[in-house]
Amino acid sequence: MTLRLGKAIDERLPWVRELHELDAARATHGAGLRQDAVERAGRSVGDRLREGPKVVSVRTLPTSGAPYPIRFAFNGVVPAMLPGALLIIQNRSLLVQVRTGDGLKNVLFNPTDGPANAATPFFARLIGRTPAFLRRPLEPPPNRCAEQLAELGLSCADIDLVAFDHFHTQDLRPLLGTSGLAARFPNALLLAPRVEWEDWDHLPMMQRAWFVADGKKGVPAERVVLTDADLSLGDGALLLRTPGHTTGNQTLFVHGDDGVFGCSENGTCADNWAPHQSRLLGMKSAARMLDLEVVLNANTPELAAEQYTSMLLERAIVDRVQDNPAFYQMFPSSEVTRSVLAPYIQPTHSFGRMESGLVEARASGASRAKVAAE
Repeated sequence: MTLRLGKAIDERLPWVRELHELDAARATHGAGLRQDAVERAGRSVGDRLREGPKVVSVRTLPTSGAPYPIRFAFNGVVPAMLPGALLIIQNRSLLVQVRTGDGLKNVLFNPTDGPANAATPFFARLIGRTPAFLRRPLEPPPNRCAEQLAELGLSCADIDLVAFDHFHTQDLRPLLGTSGLAARFPNALLLAPRVEWEDWDHLPMMQRAWFVADGKKGVPAERVVLTDADLSLGDGALLLRTPGHTTGNQTLFVHGDDGVFGCSENGTCADNWAPHQSRLLGMKSAARMLDLEVVLNANTPELAAEQYTSMLLERAIVDRVQDNPAFYQMFPSSEVTRSVLAPYIQPTHSFGRMESGLVEARASGASRAKVAAE
C-alpha cells in the first residue's frame, strides 16, 4: 500500500504534498497512549516508504564542527568530568535528489553557514570567554557548499528546495539573500514550519540562547513557504513533524540503497536512539534505572515529552543499521565525534556520512527555467 498524499502546499511546488498518515495518532488523548499510537503509525509509514521507490541519490556535505556541552548532548546521563565540559559535534547537510511529477529535484537539508551562525548567543558567549590563543579551533571555517556541489557536477543555482530540521543557530540571510546580500541559492525556496517561523519573532526563554535573533531579518517573504503538515518531497523522501527540540522541529526520512534512514538533531549520536545498547559511560545504566527507550539531546528541555515521542516516531520509521543491527539508521545532523575536548566520549556506532545512488549532474527544473528565461 502506498502513502496517501494530500494537496500540494504551494503552486510553485506541485511536487511537495501534504501527508496525513500520522494525524490521527498525533491527536490521541493521553501522553502514553499517544506515544503508542505514534509508534504504530510510524511503523506503518516506514513500511509504506520502503515499499515505494527510492530517491535518486543522497550525498553528505560536511559543514563545520561546533563545541557543545556534554550535559546537553546526552541529557545529563553521560557524566562530564568537569563542570561545563564540552565535546565536538560535526554539522552535516544532505543533498537529496528526488524524482517528481515535475522532473528531477535537488533538495538541500541543513545547509548550515558556520561563520554566519557564529552569532548564535551561546556560541558567541562561549568564544568570547575563551582565551584568544584557544579560539581558532572553535571558529567555524568558511562555507564550502559551492565547492562541494561543484565536485558533484552541480551548482548552488541547481538547488530547488532548502529545509532545516530546526532553526537553532541558523542565519538564513547568506542562503536566501536580502536587499543588500546576494543569495547563495538563488533559485531555491525554503520550507519553514509556520509555528517555529513565528516563534522566531518572540522566542521562548529557553530557546533564546540558540537562535540568531536577526537570522531571518530581511529575507524575502516570497522565498519562504510556510508549512503546517507532514510532507512528501517526491519519490522516497518525507519531511515529518517531530516537535520538542523546537516547536517546529522536523525530520527528513529517505528511502535509499540501505533502506530507510532519518536525519535530525533530536539525538547527537546513534546511542541516543538505542541507549540500552550503548557503551558510553553511564548511558546504559541510566536508561535501565530510568526506564528510558531514548535519550534526548536536551539543550532546550521545555518540550521534553514531545521530543521523547518524536524520537520514538523516528525510531519506528527507520531501518536498523545493516552491519550493526543493534542501532537504528537515525543520522544525527550534528553528530558527536571523538575529540581532545572529551577523548573518553566515543559513540558506540558512528555514521559519518549517509550516501546512496548516483548523483545526476544536470540542472534542476528551476535552474533550467531560469536559463531559458534569460
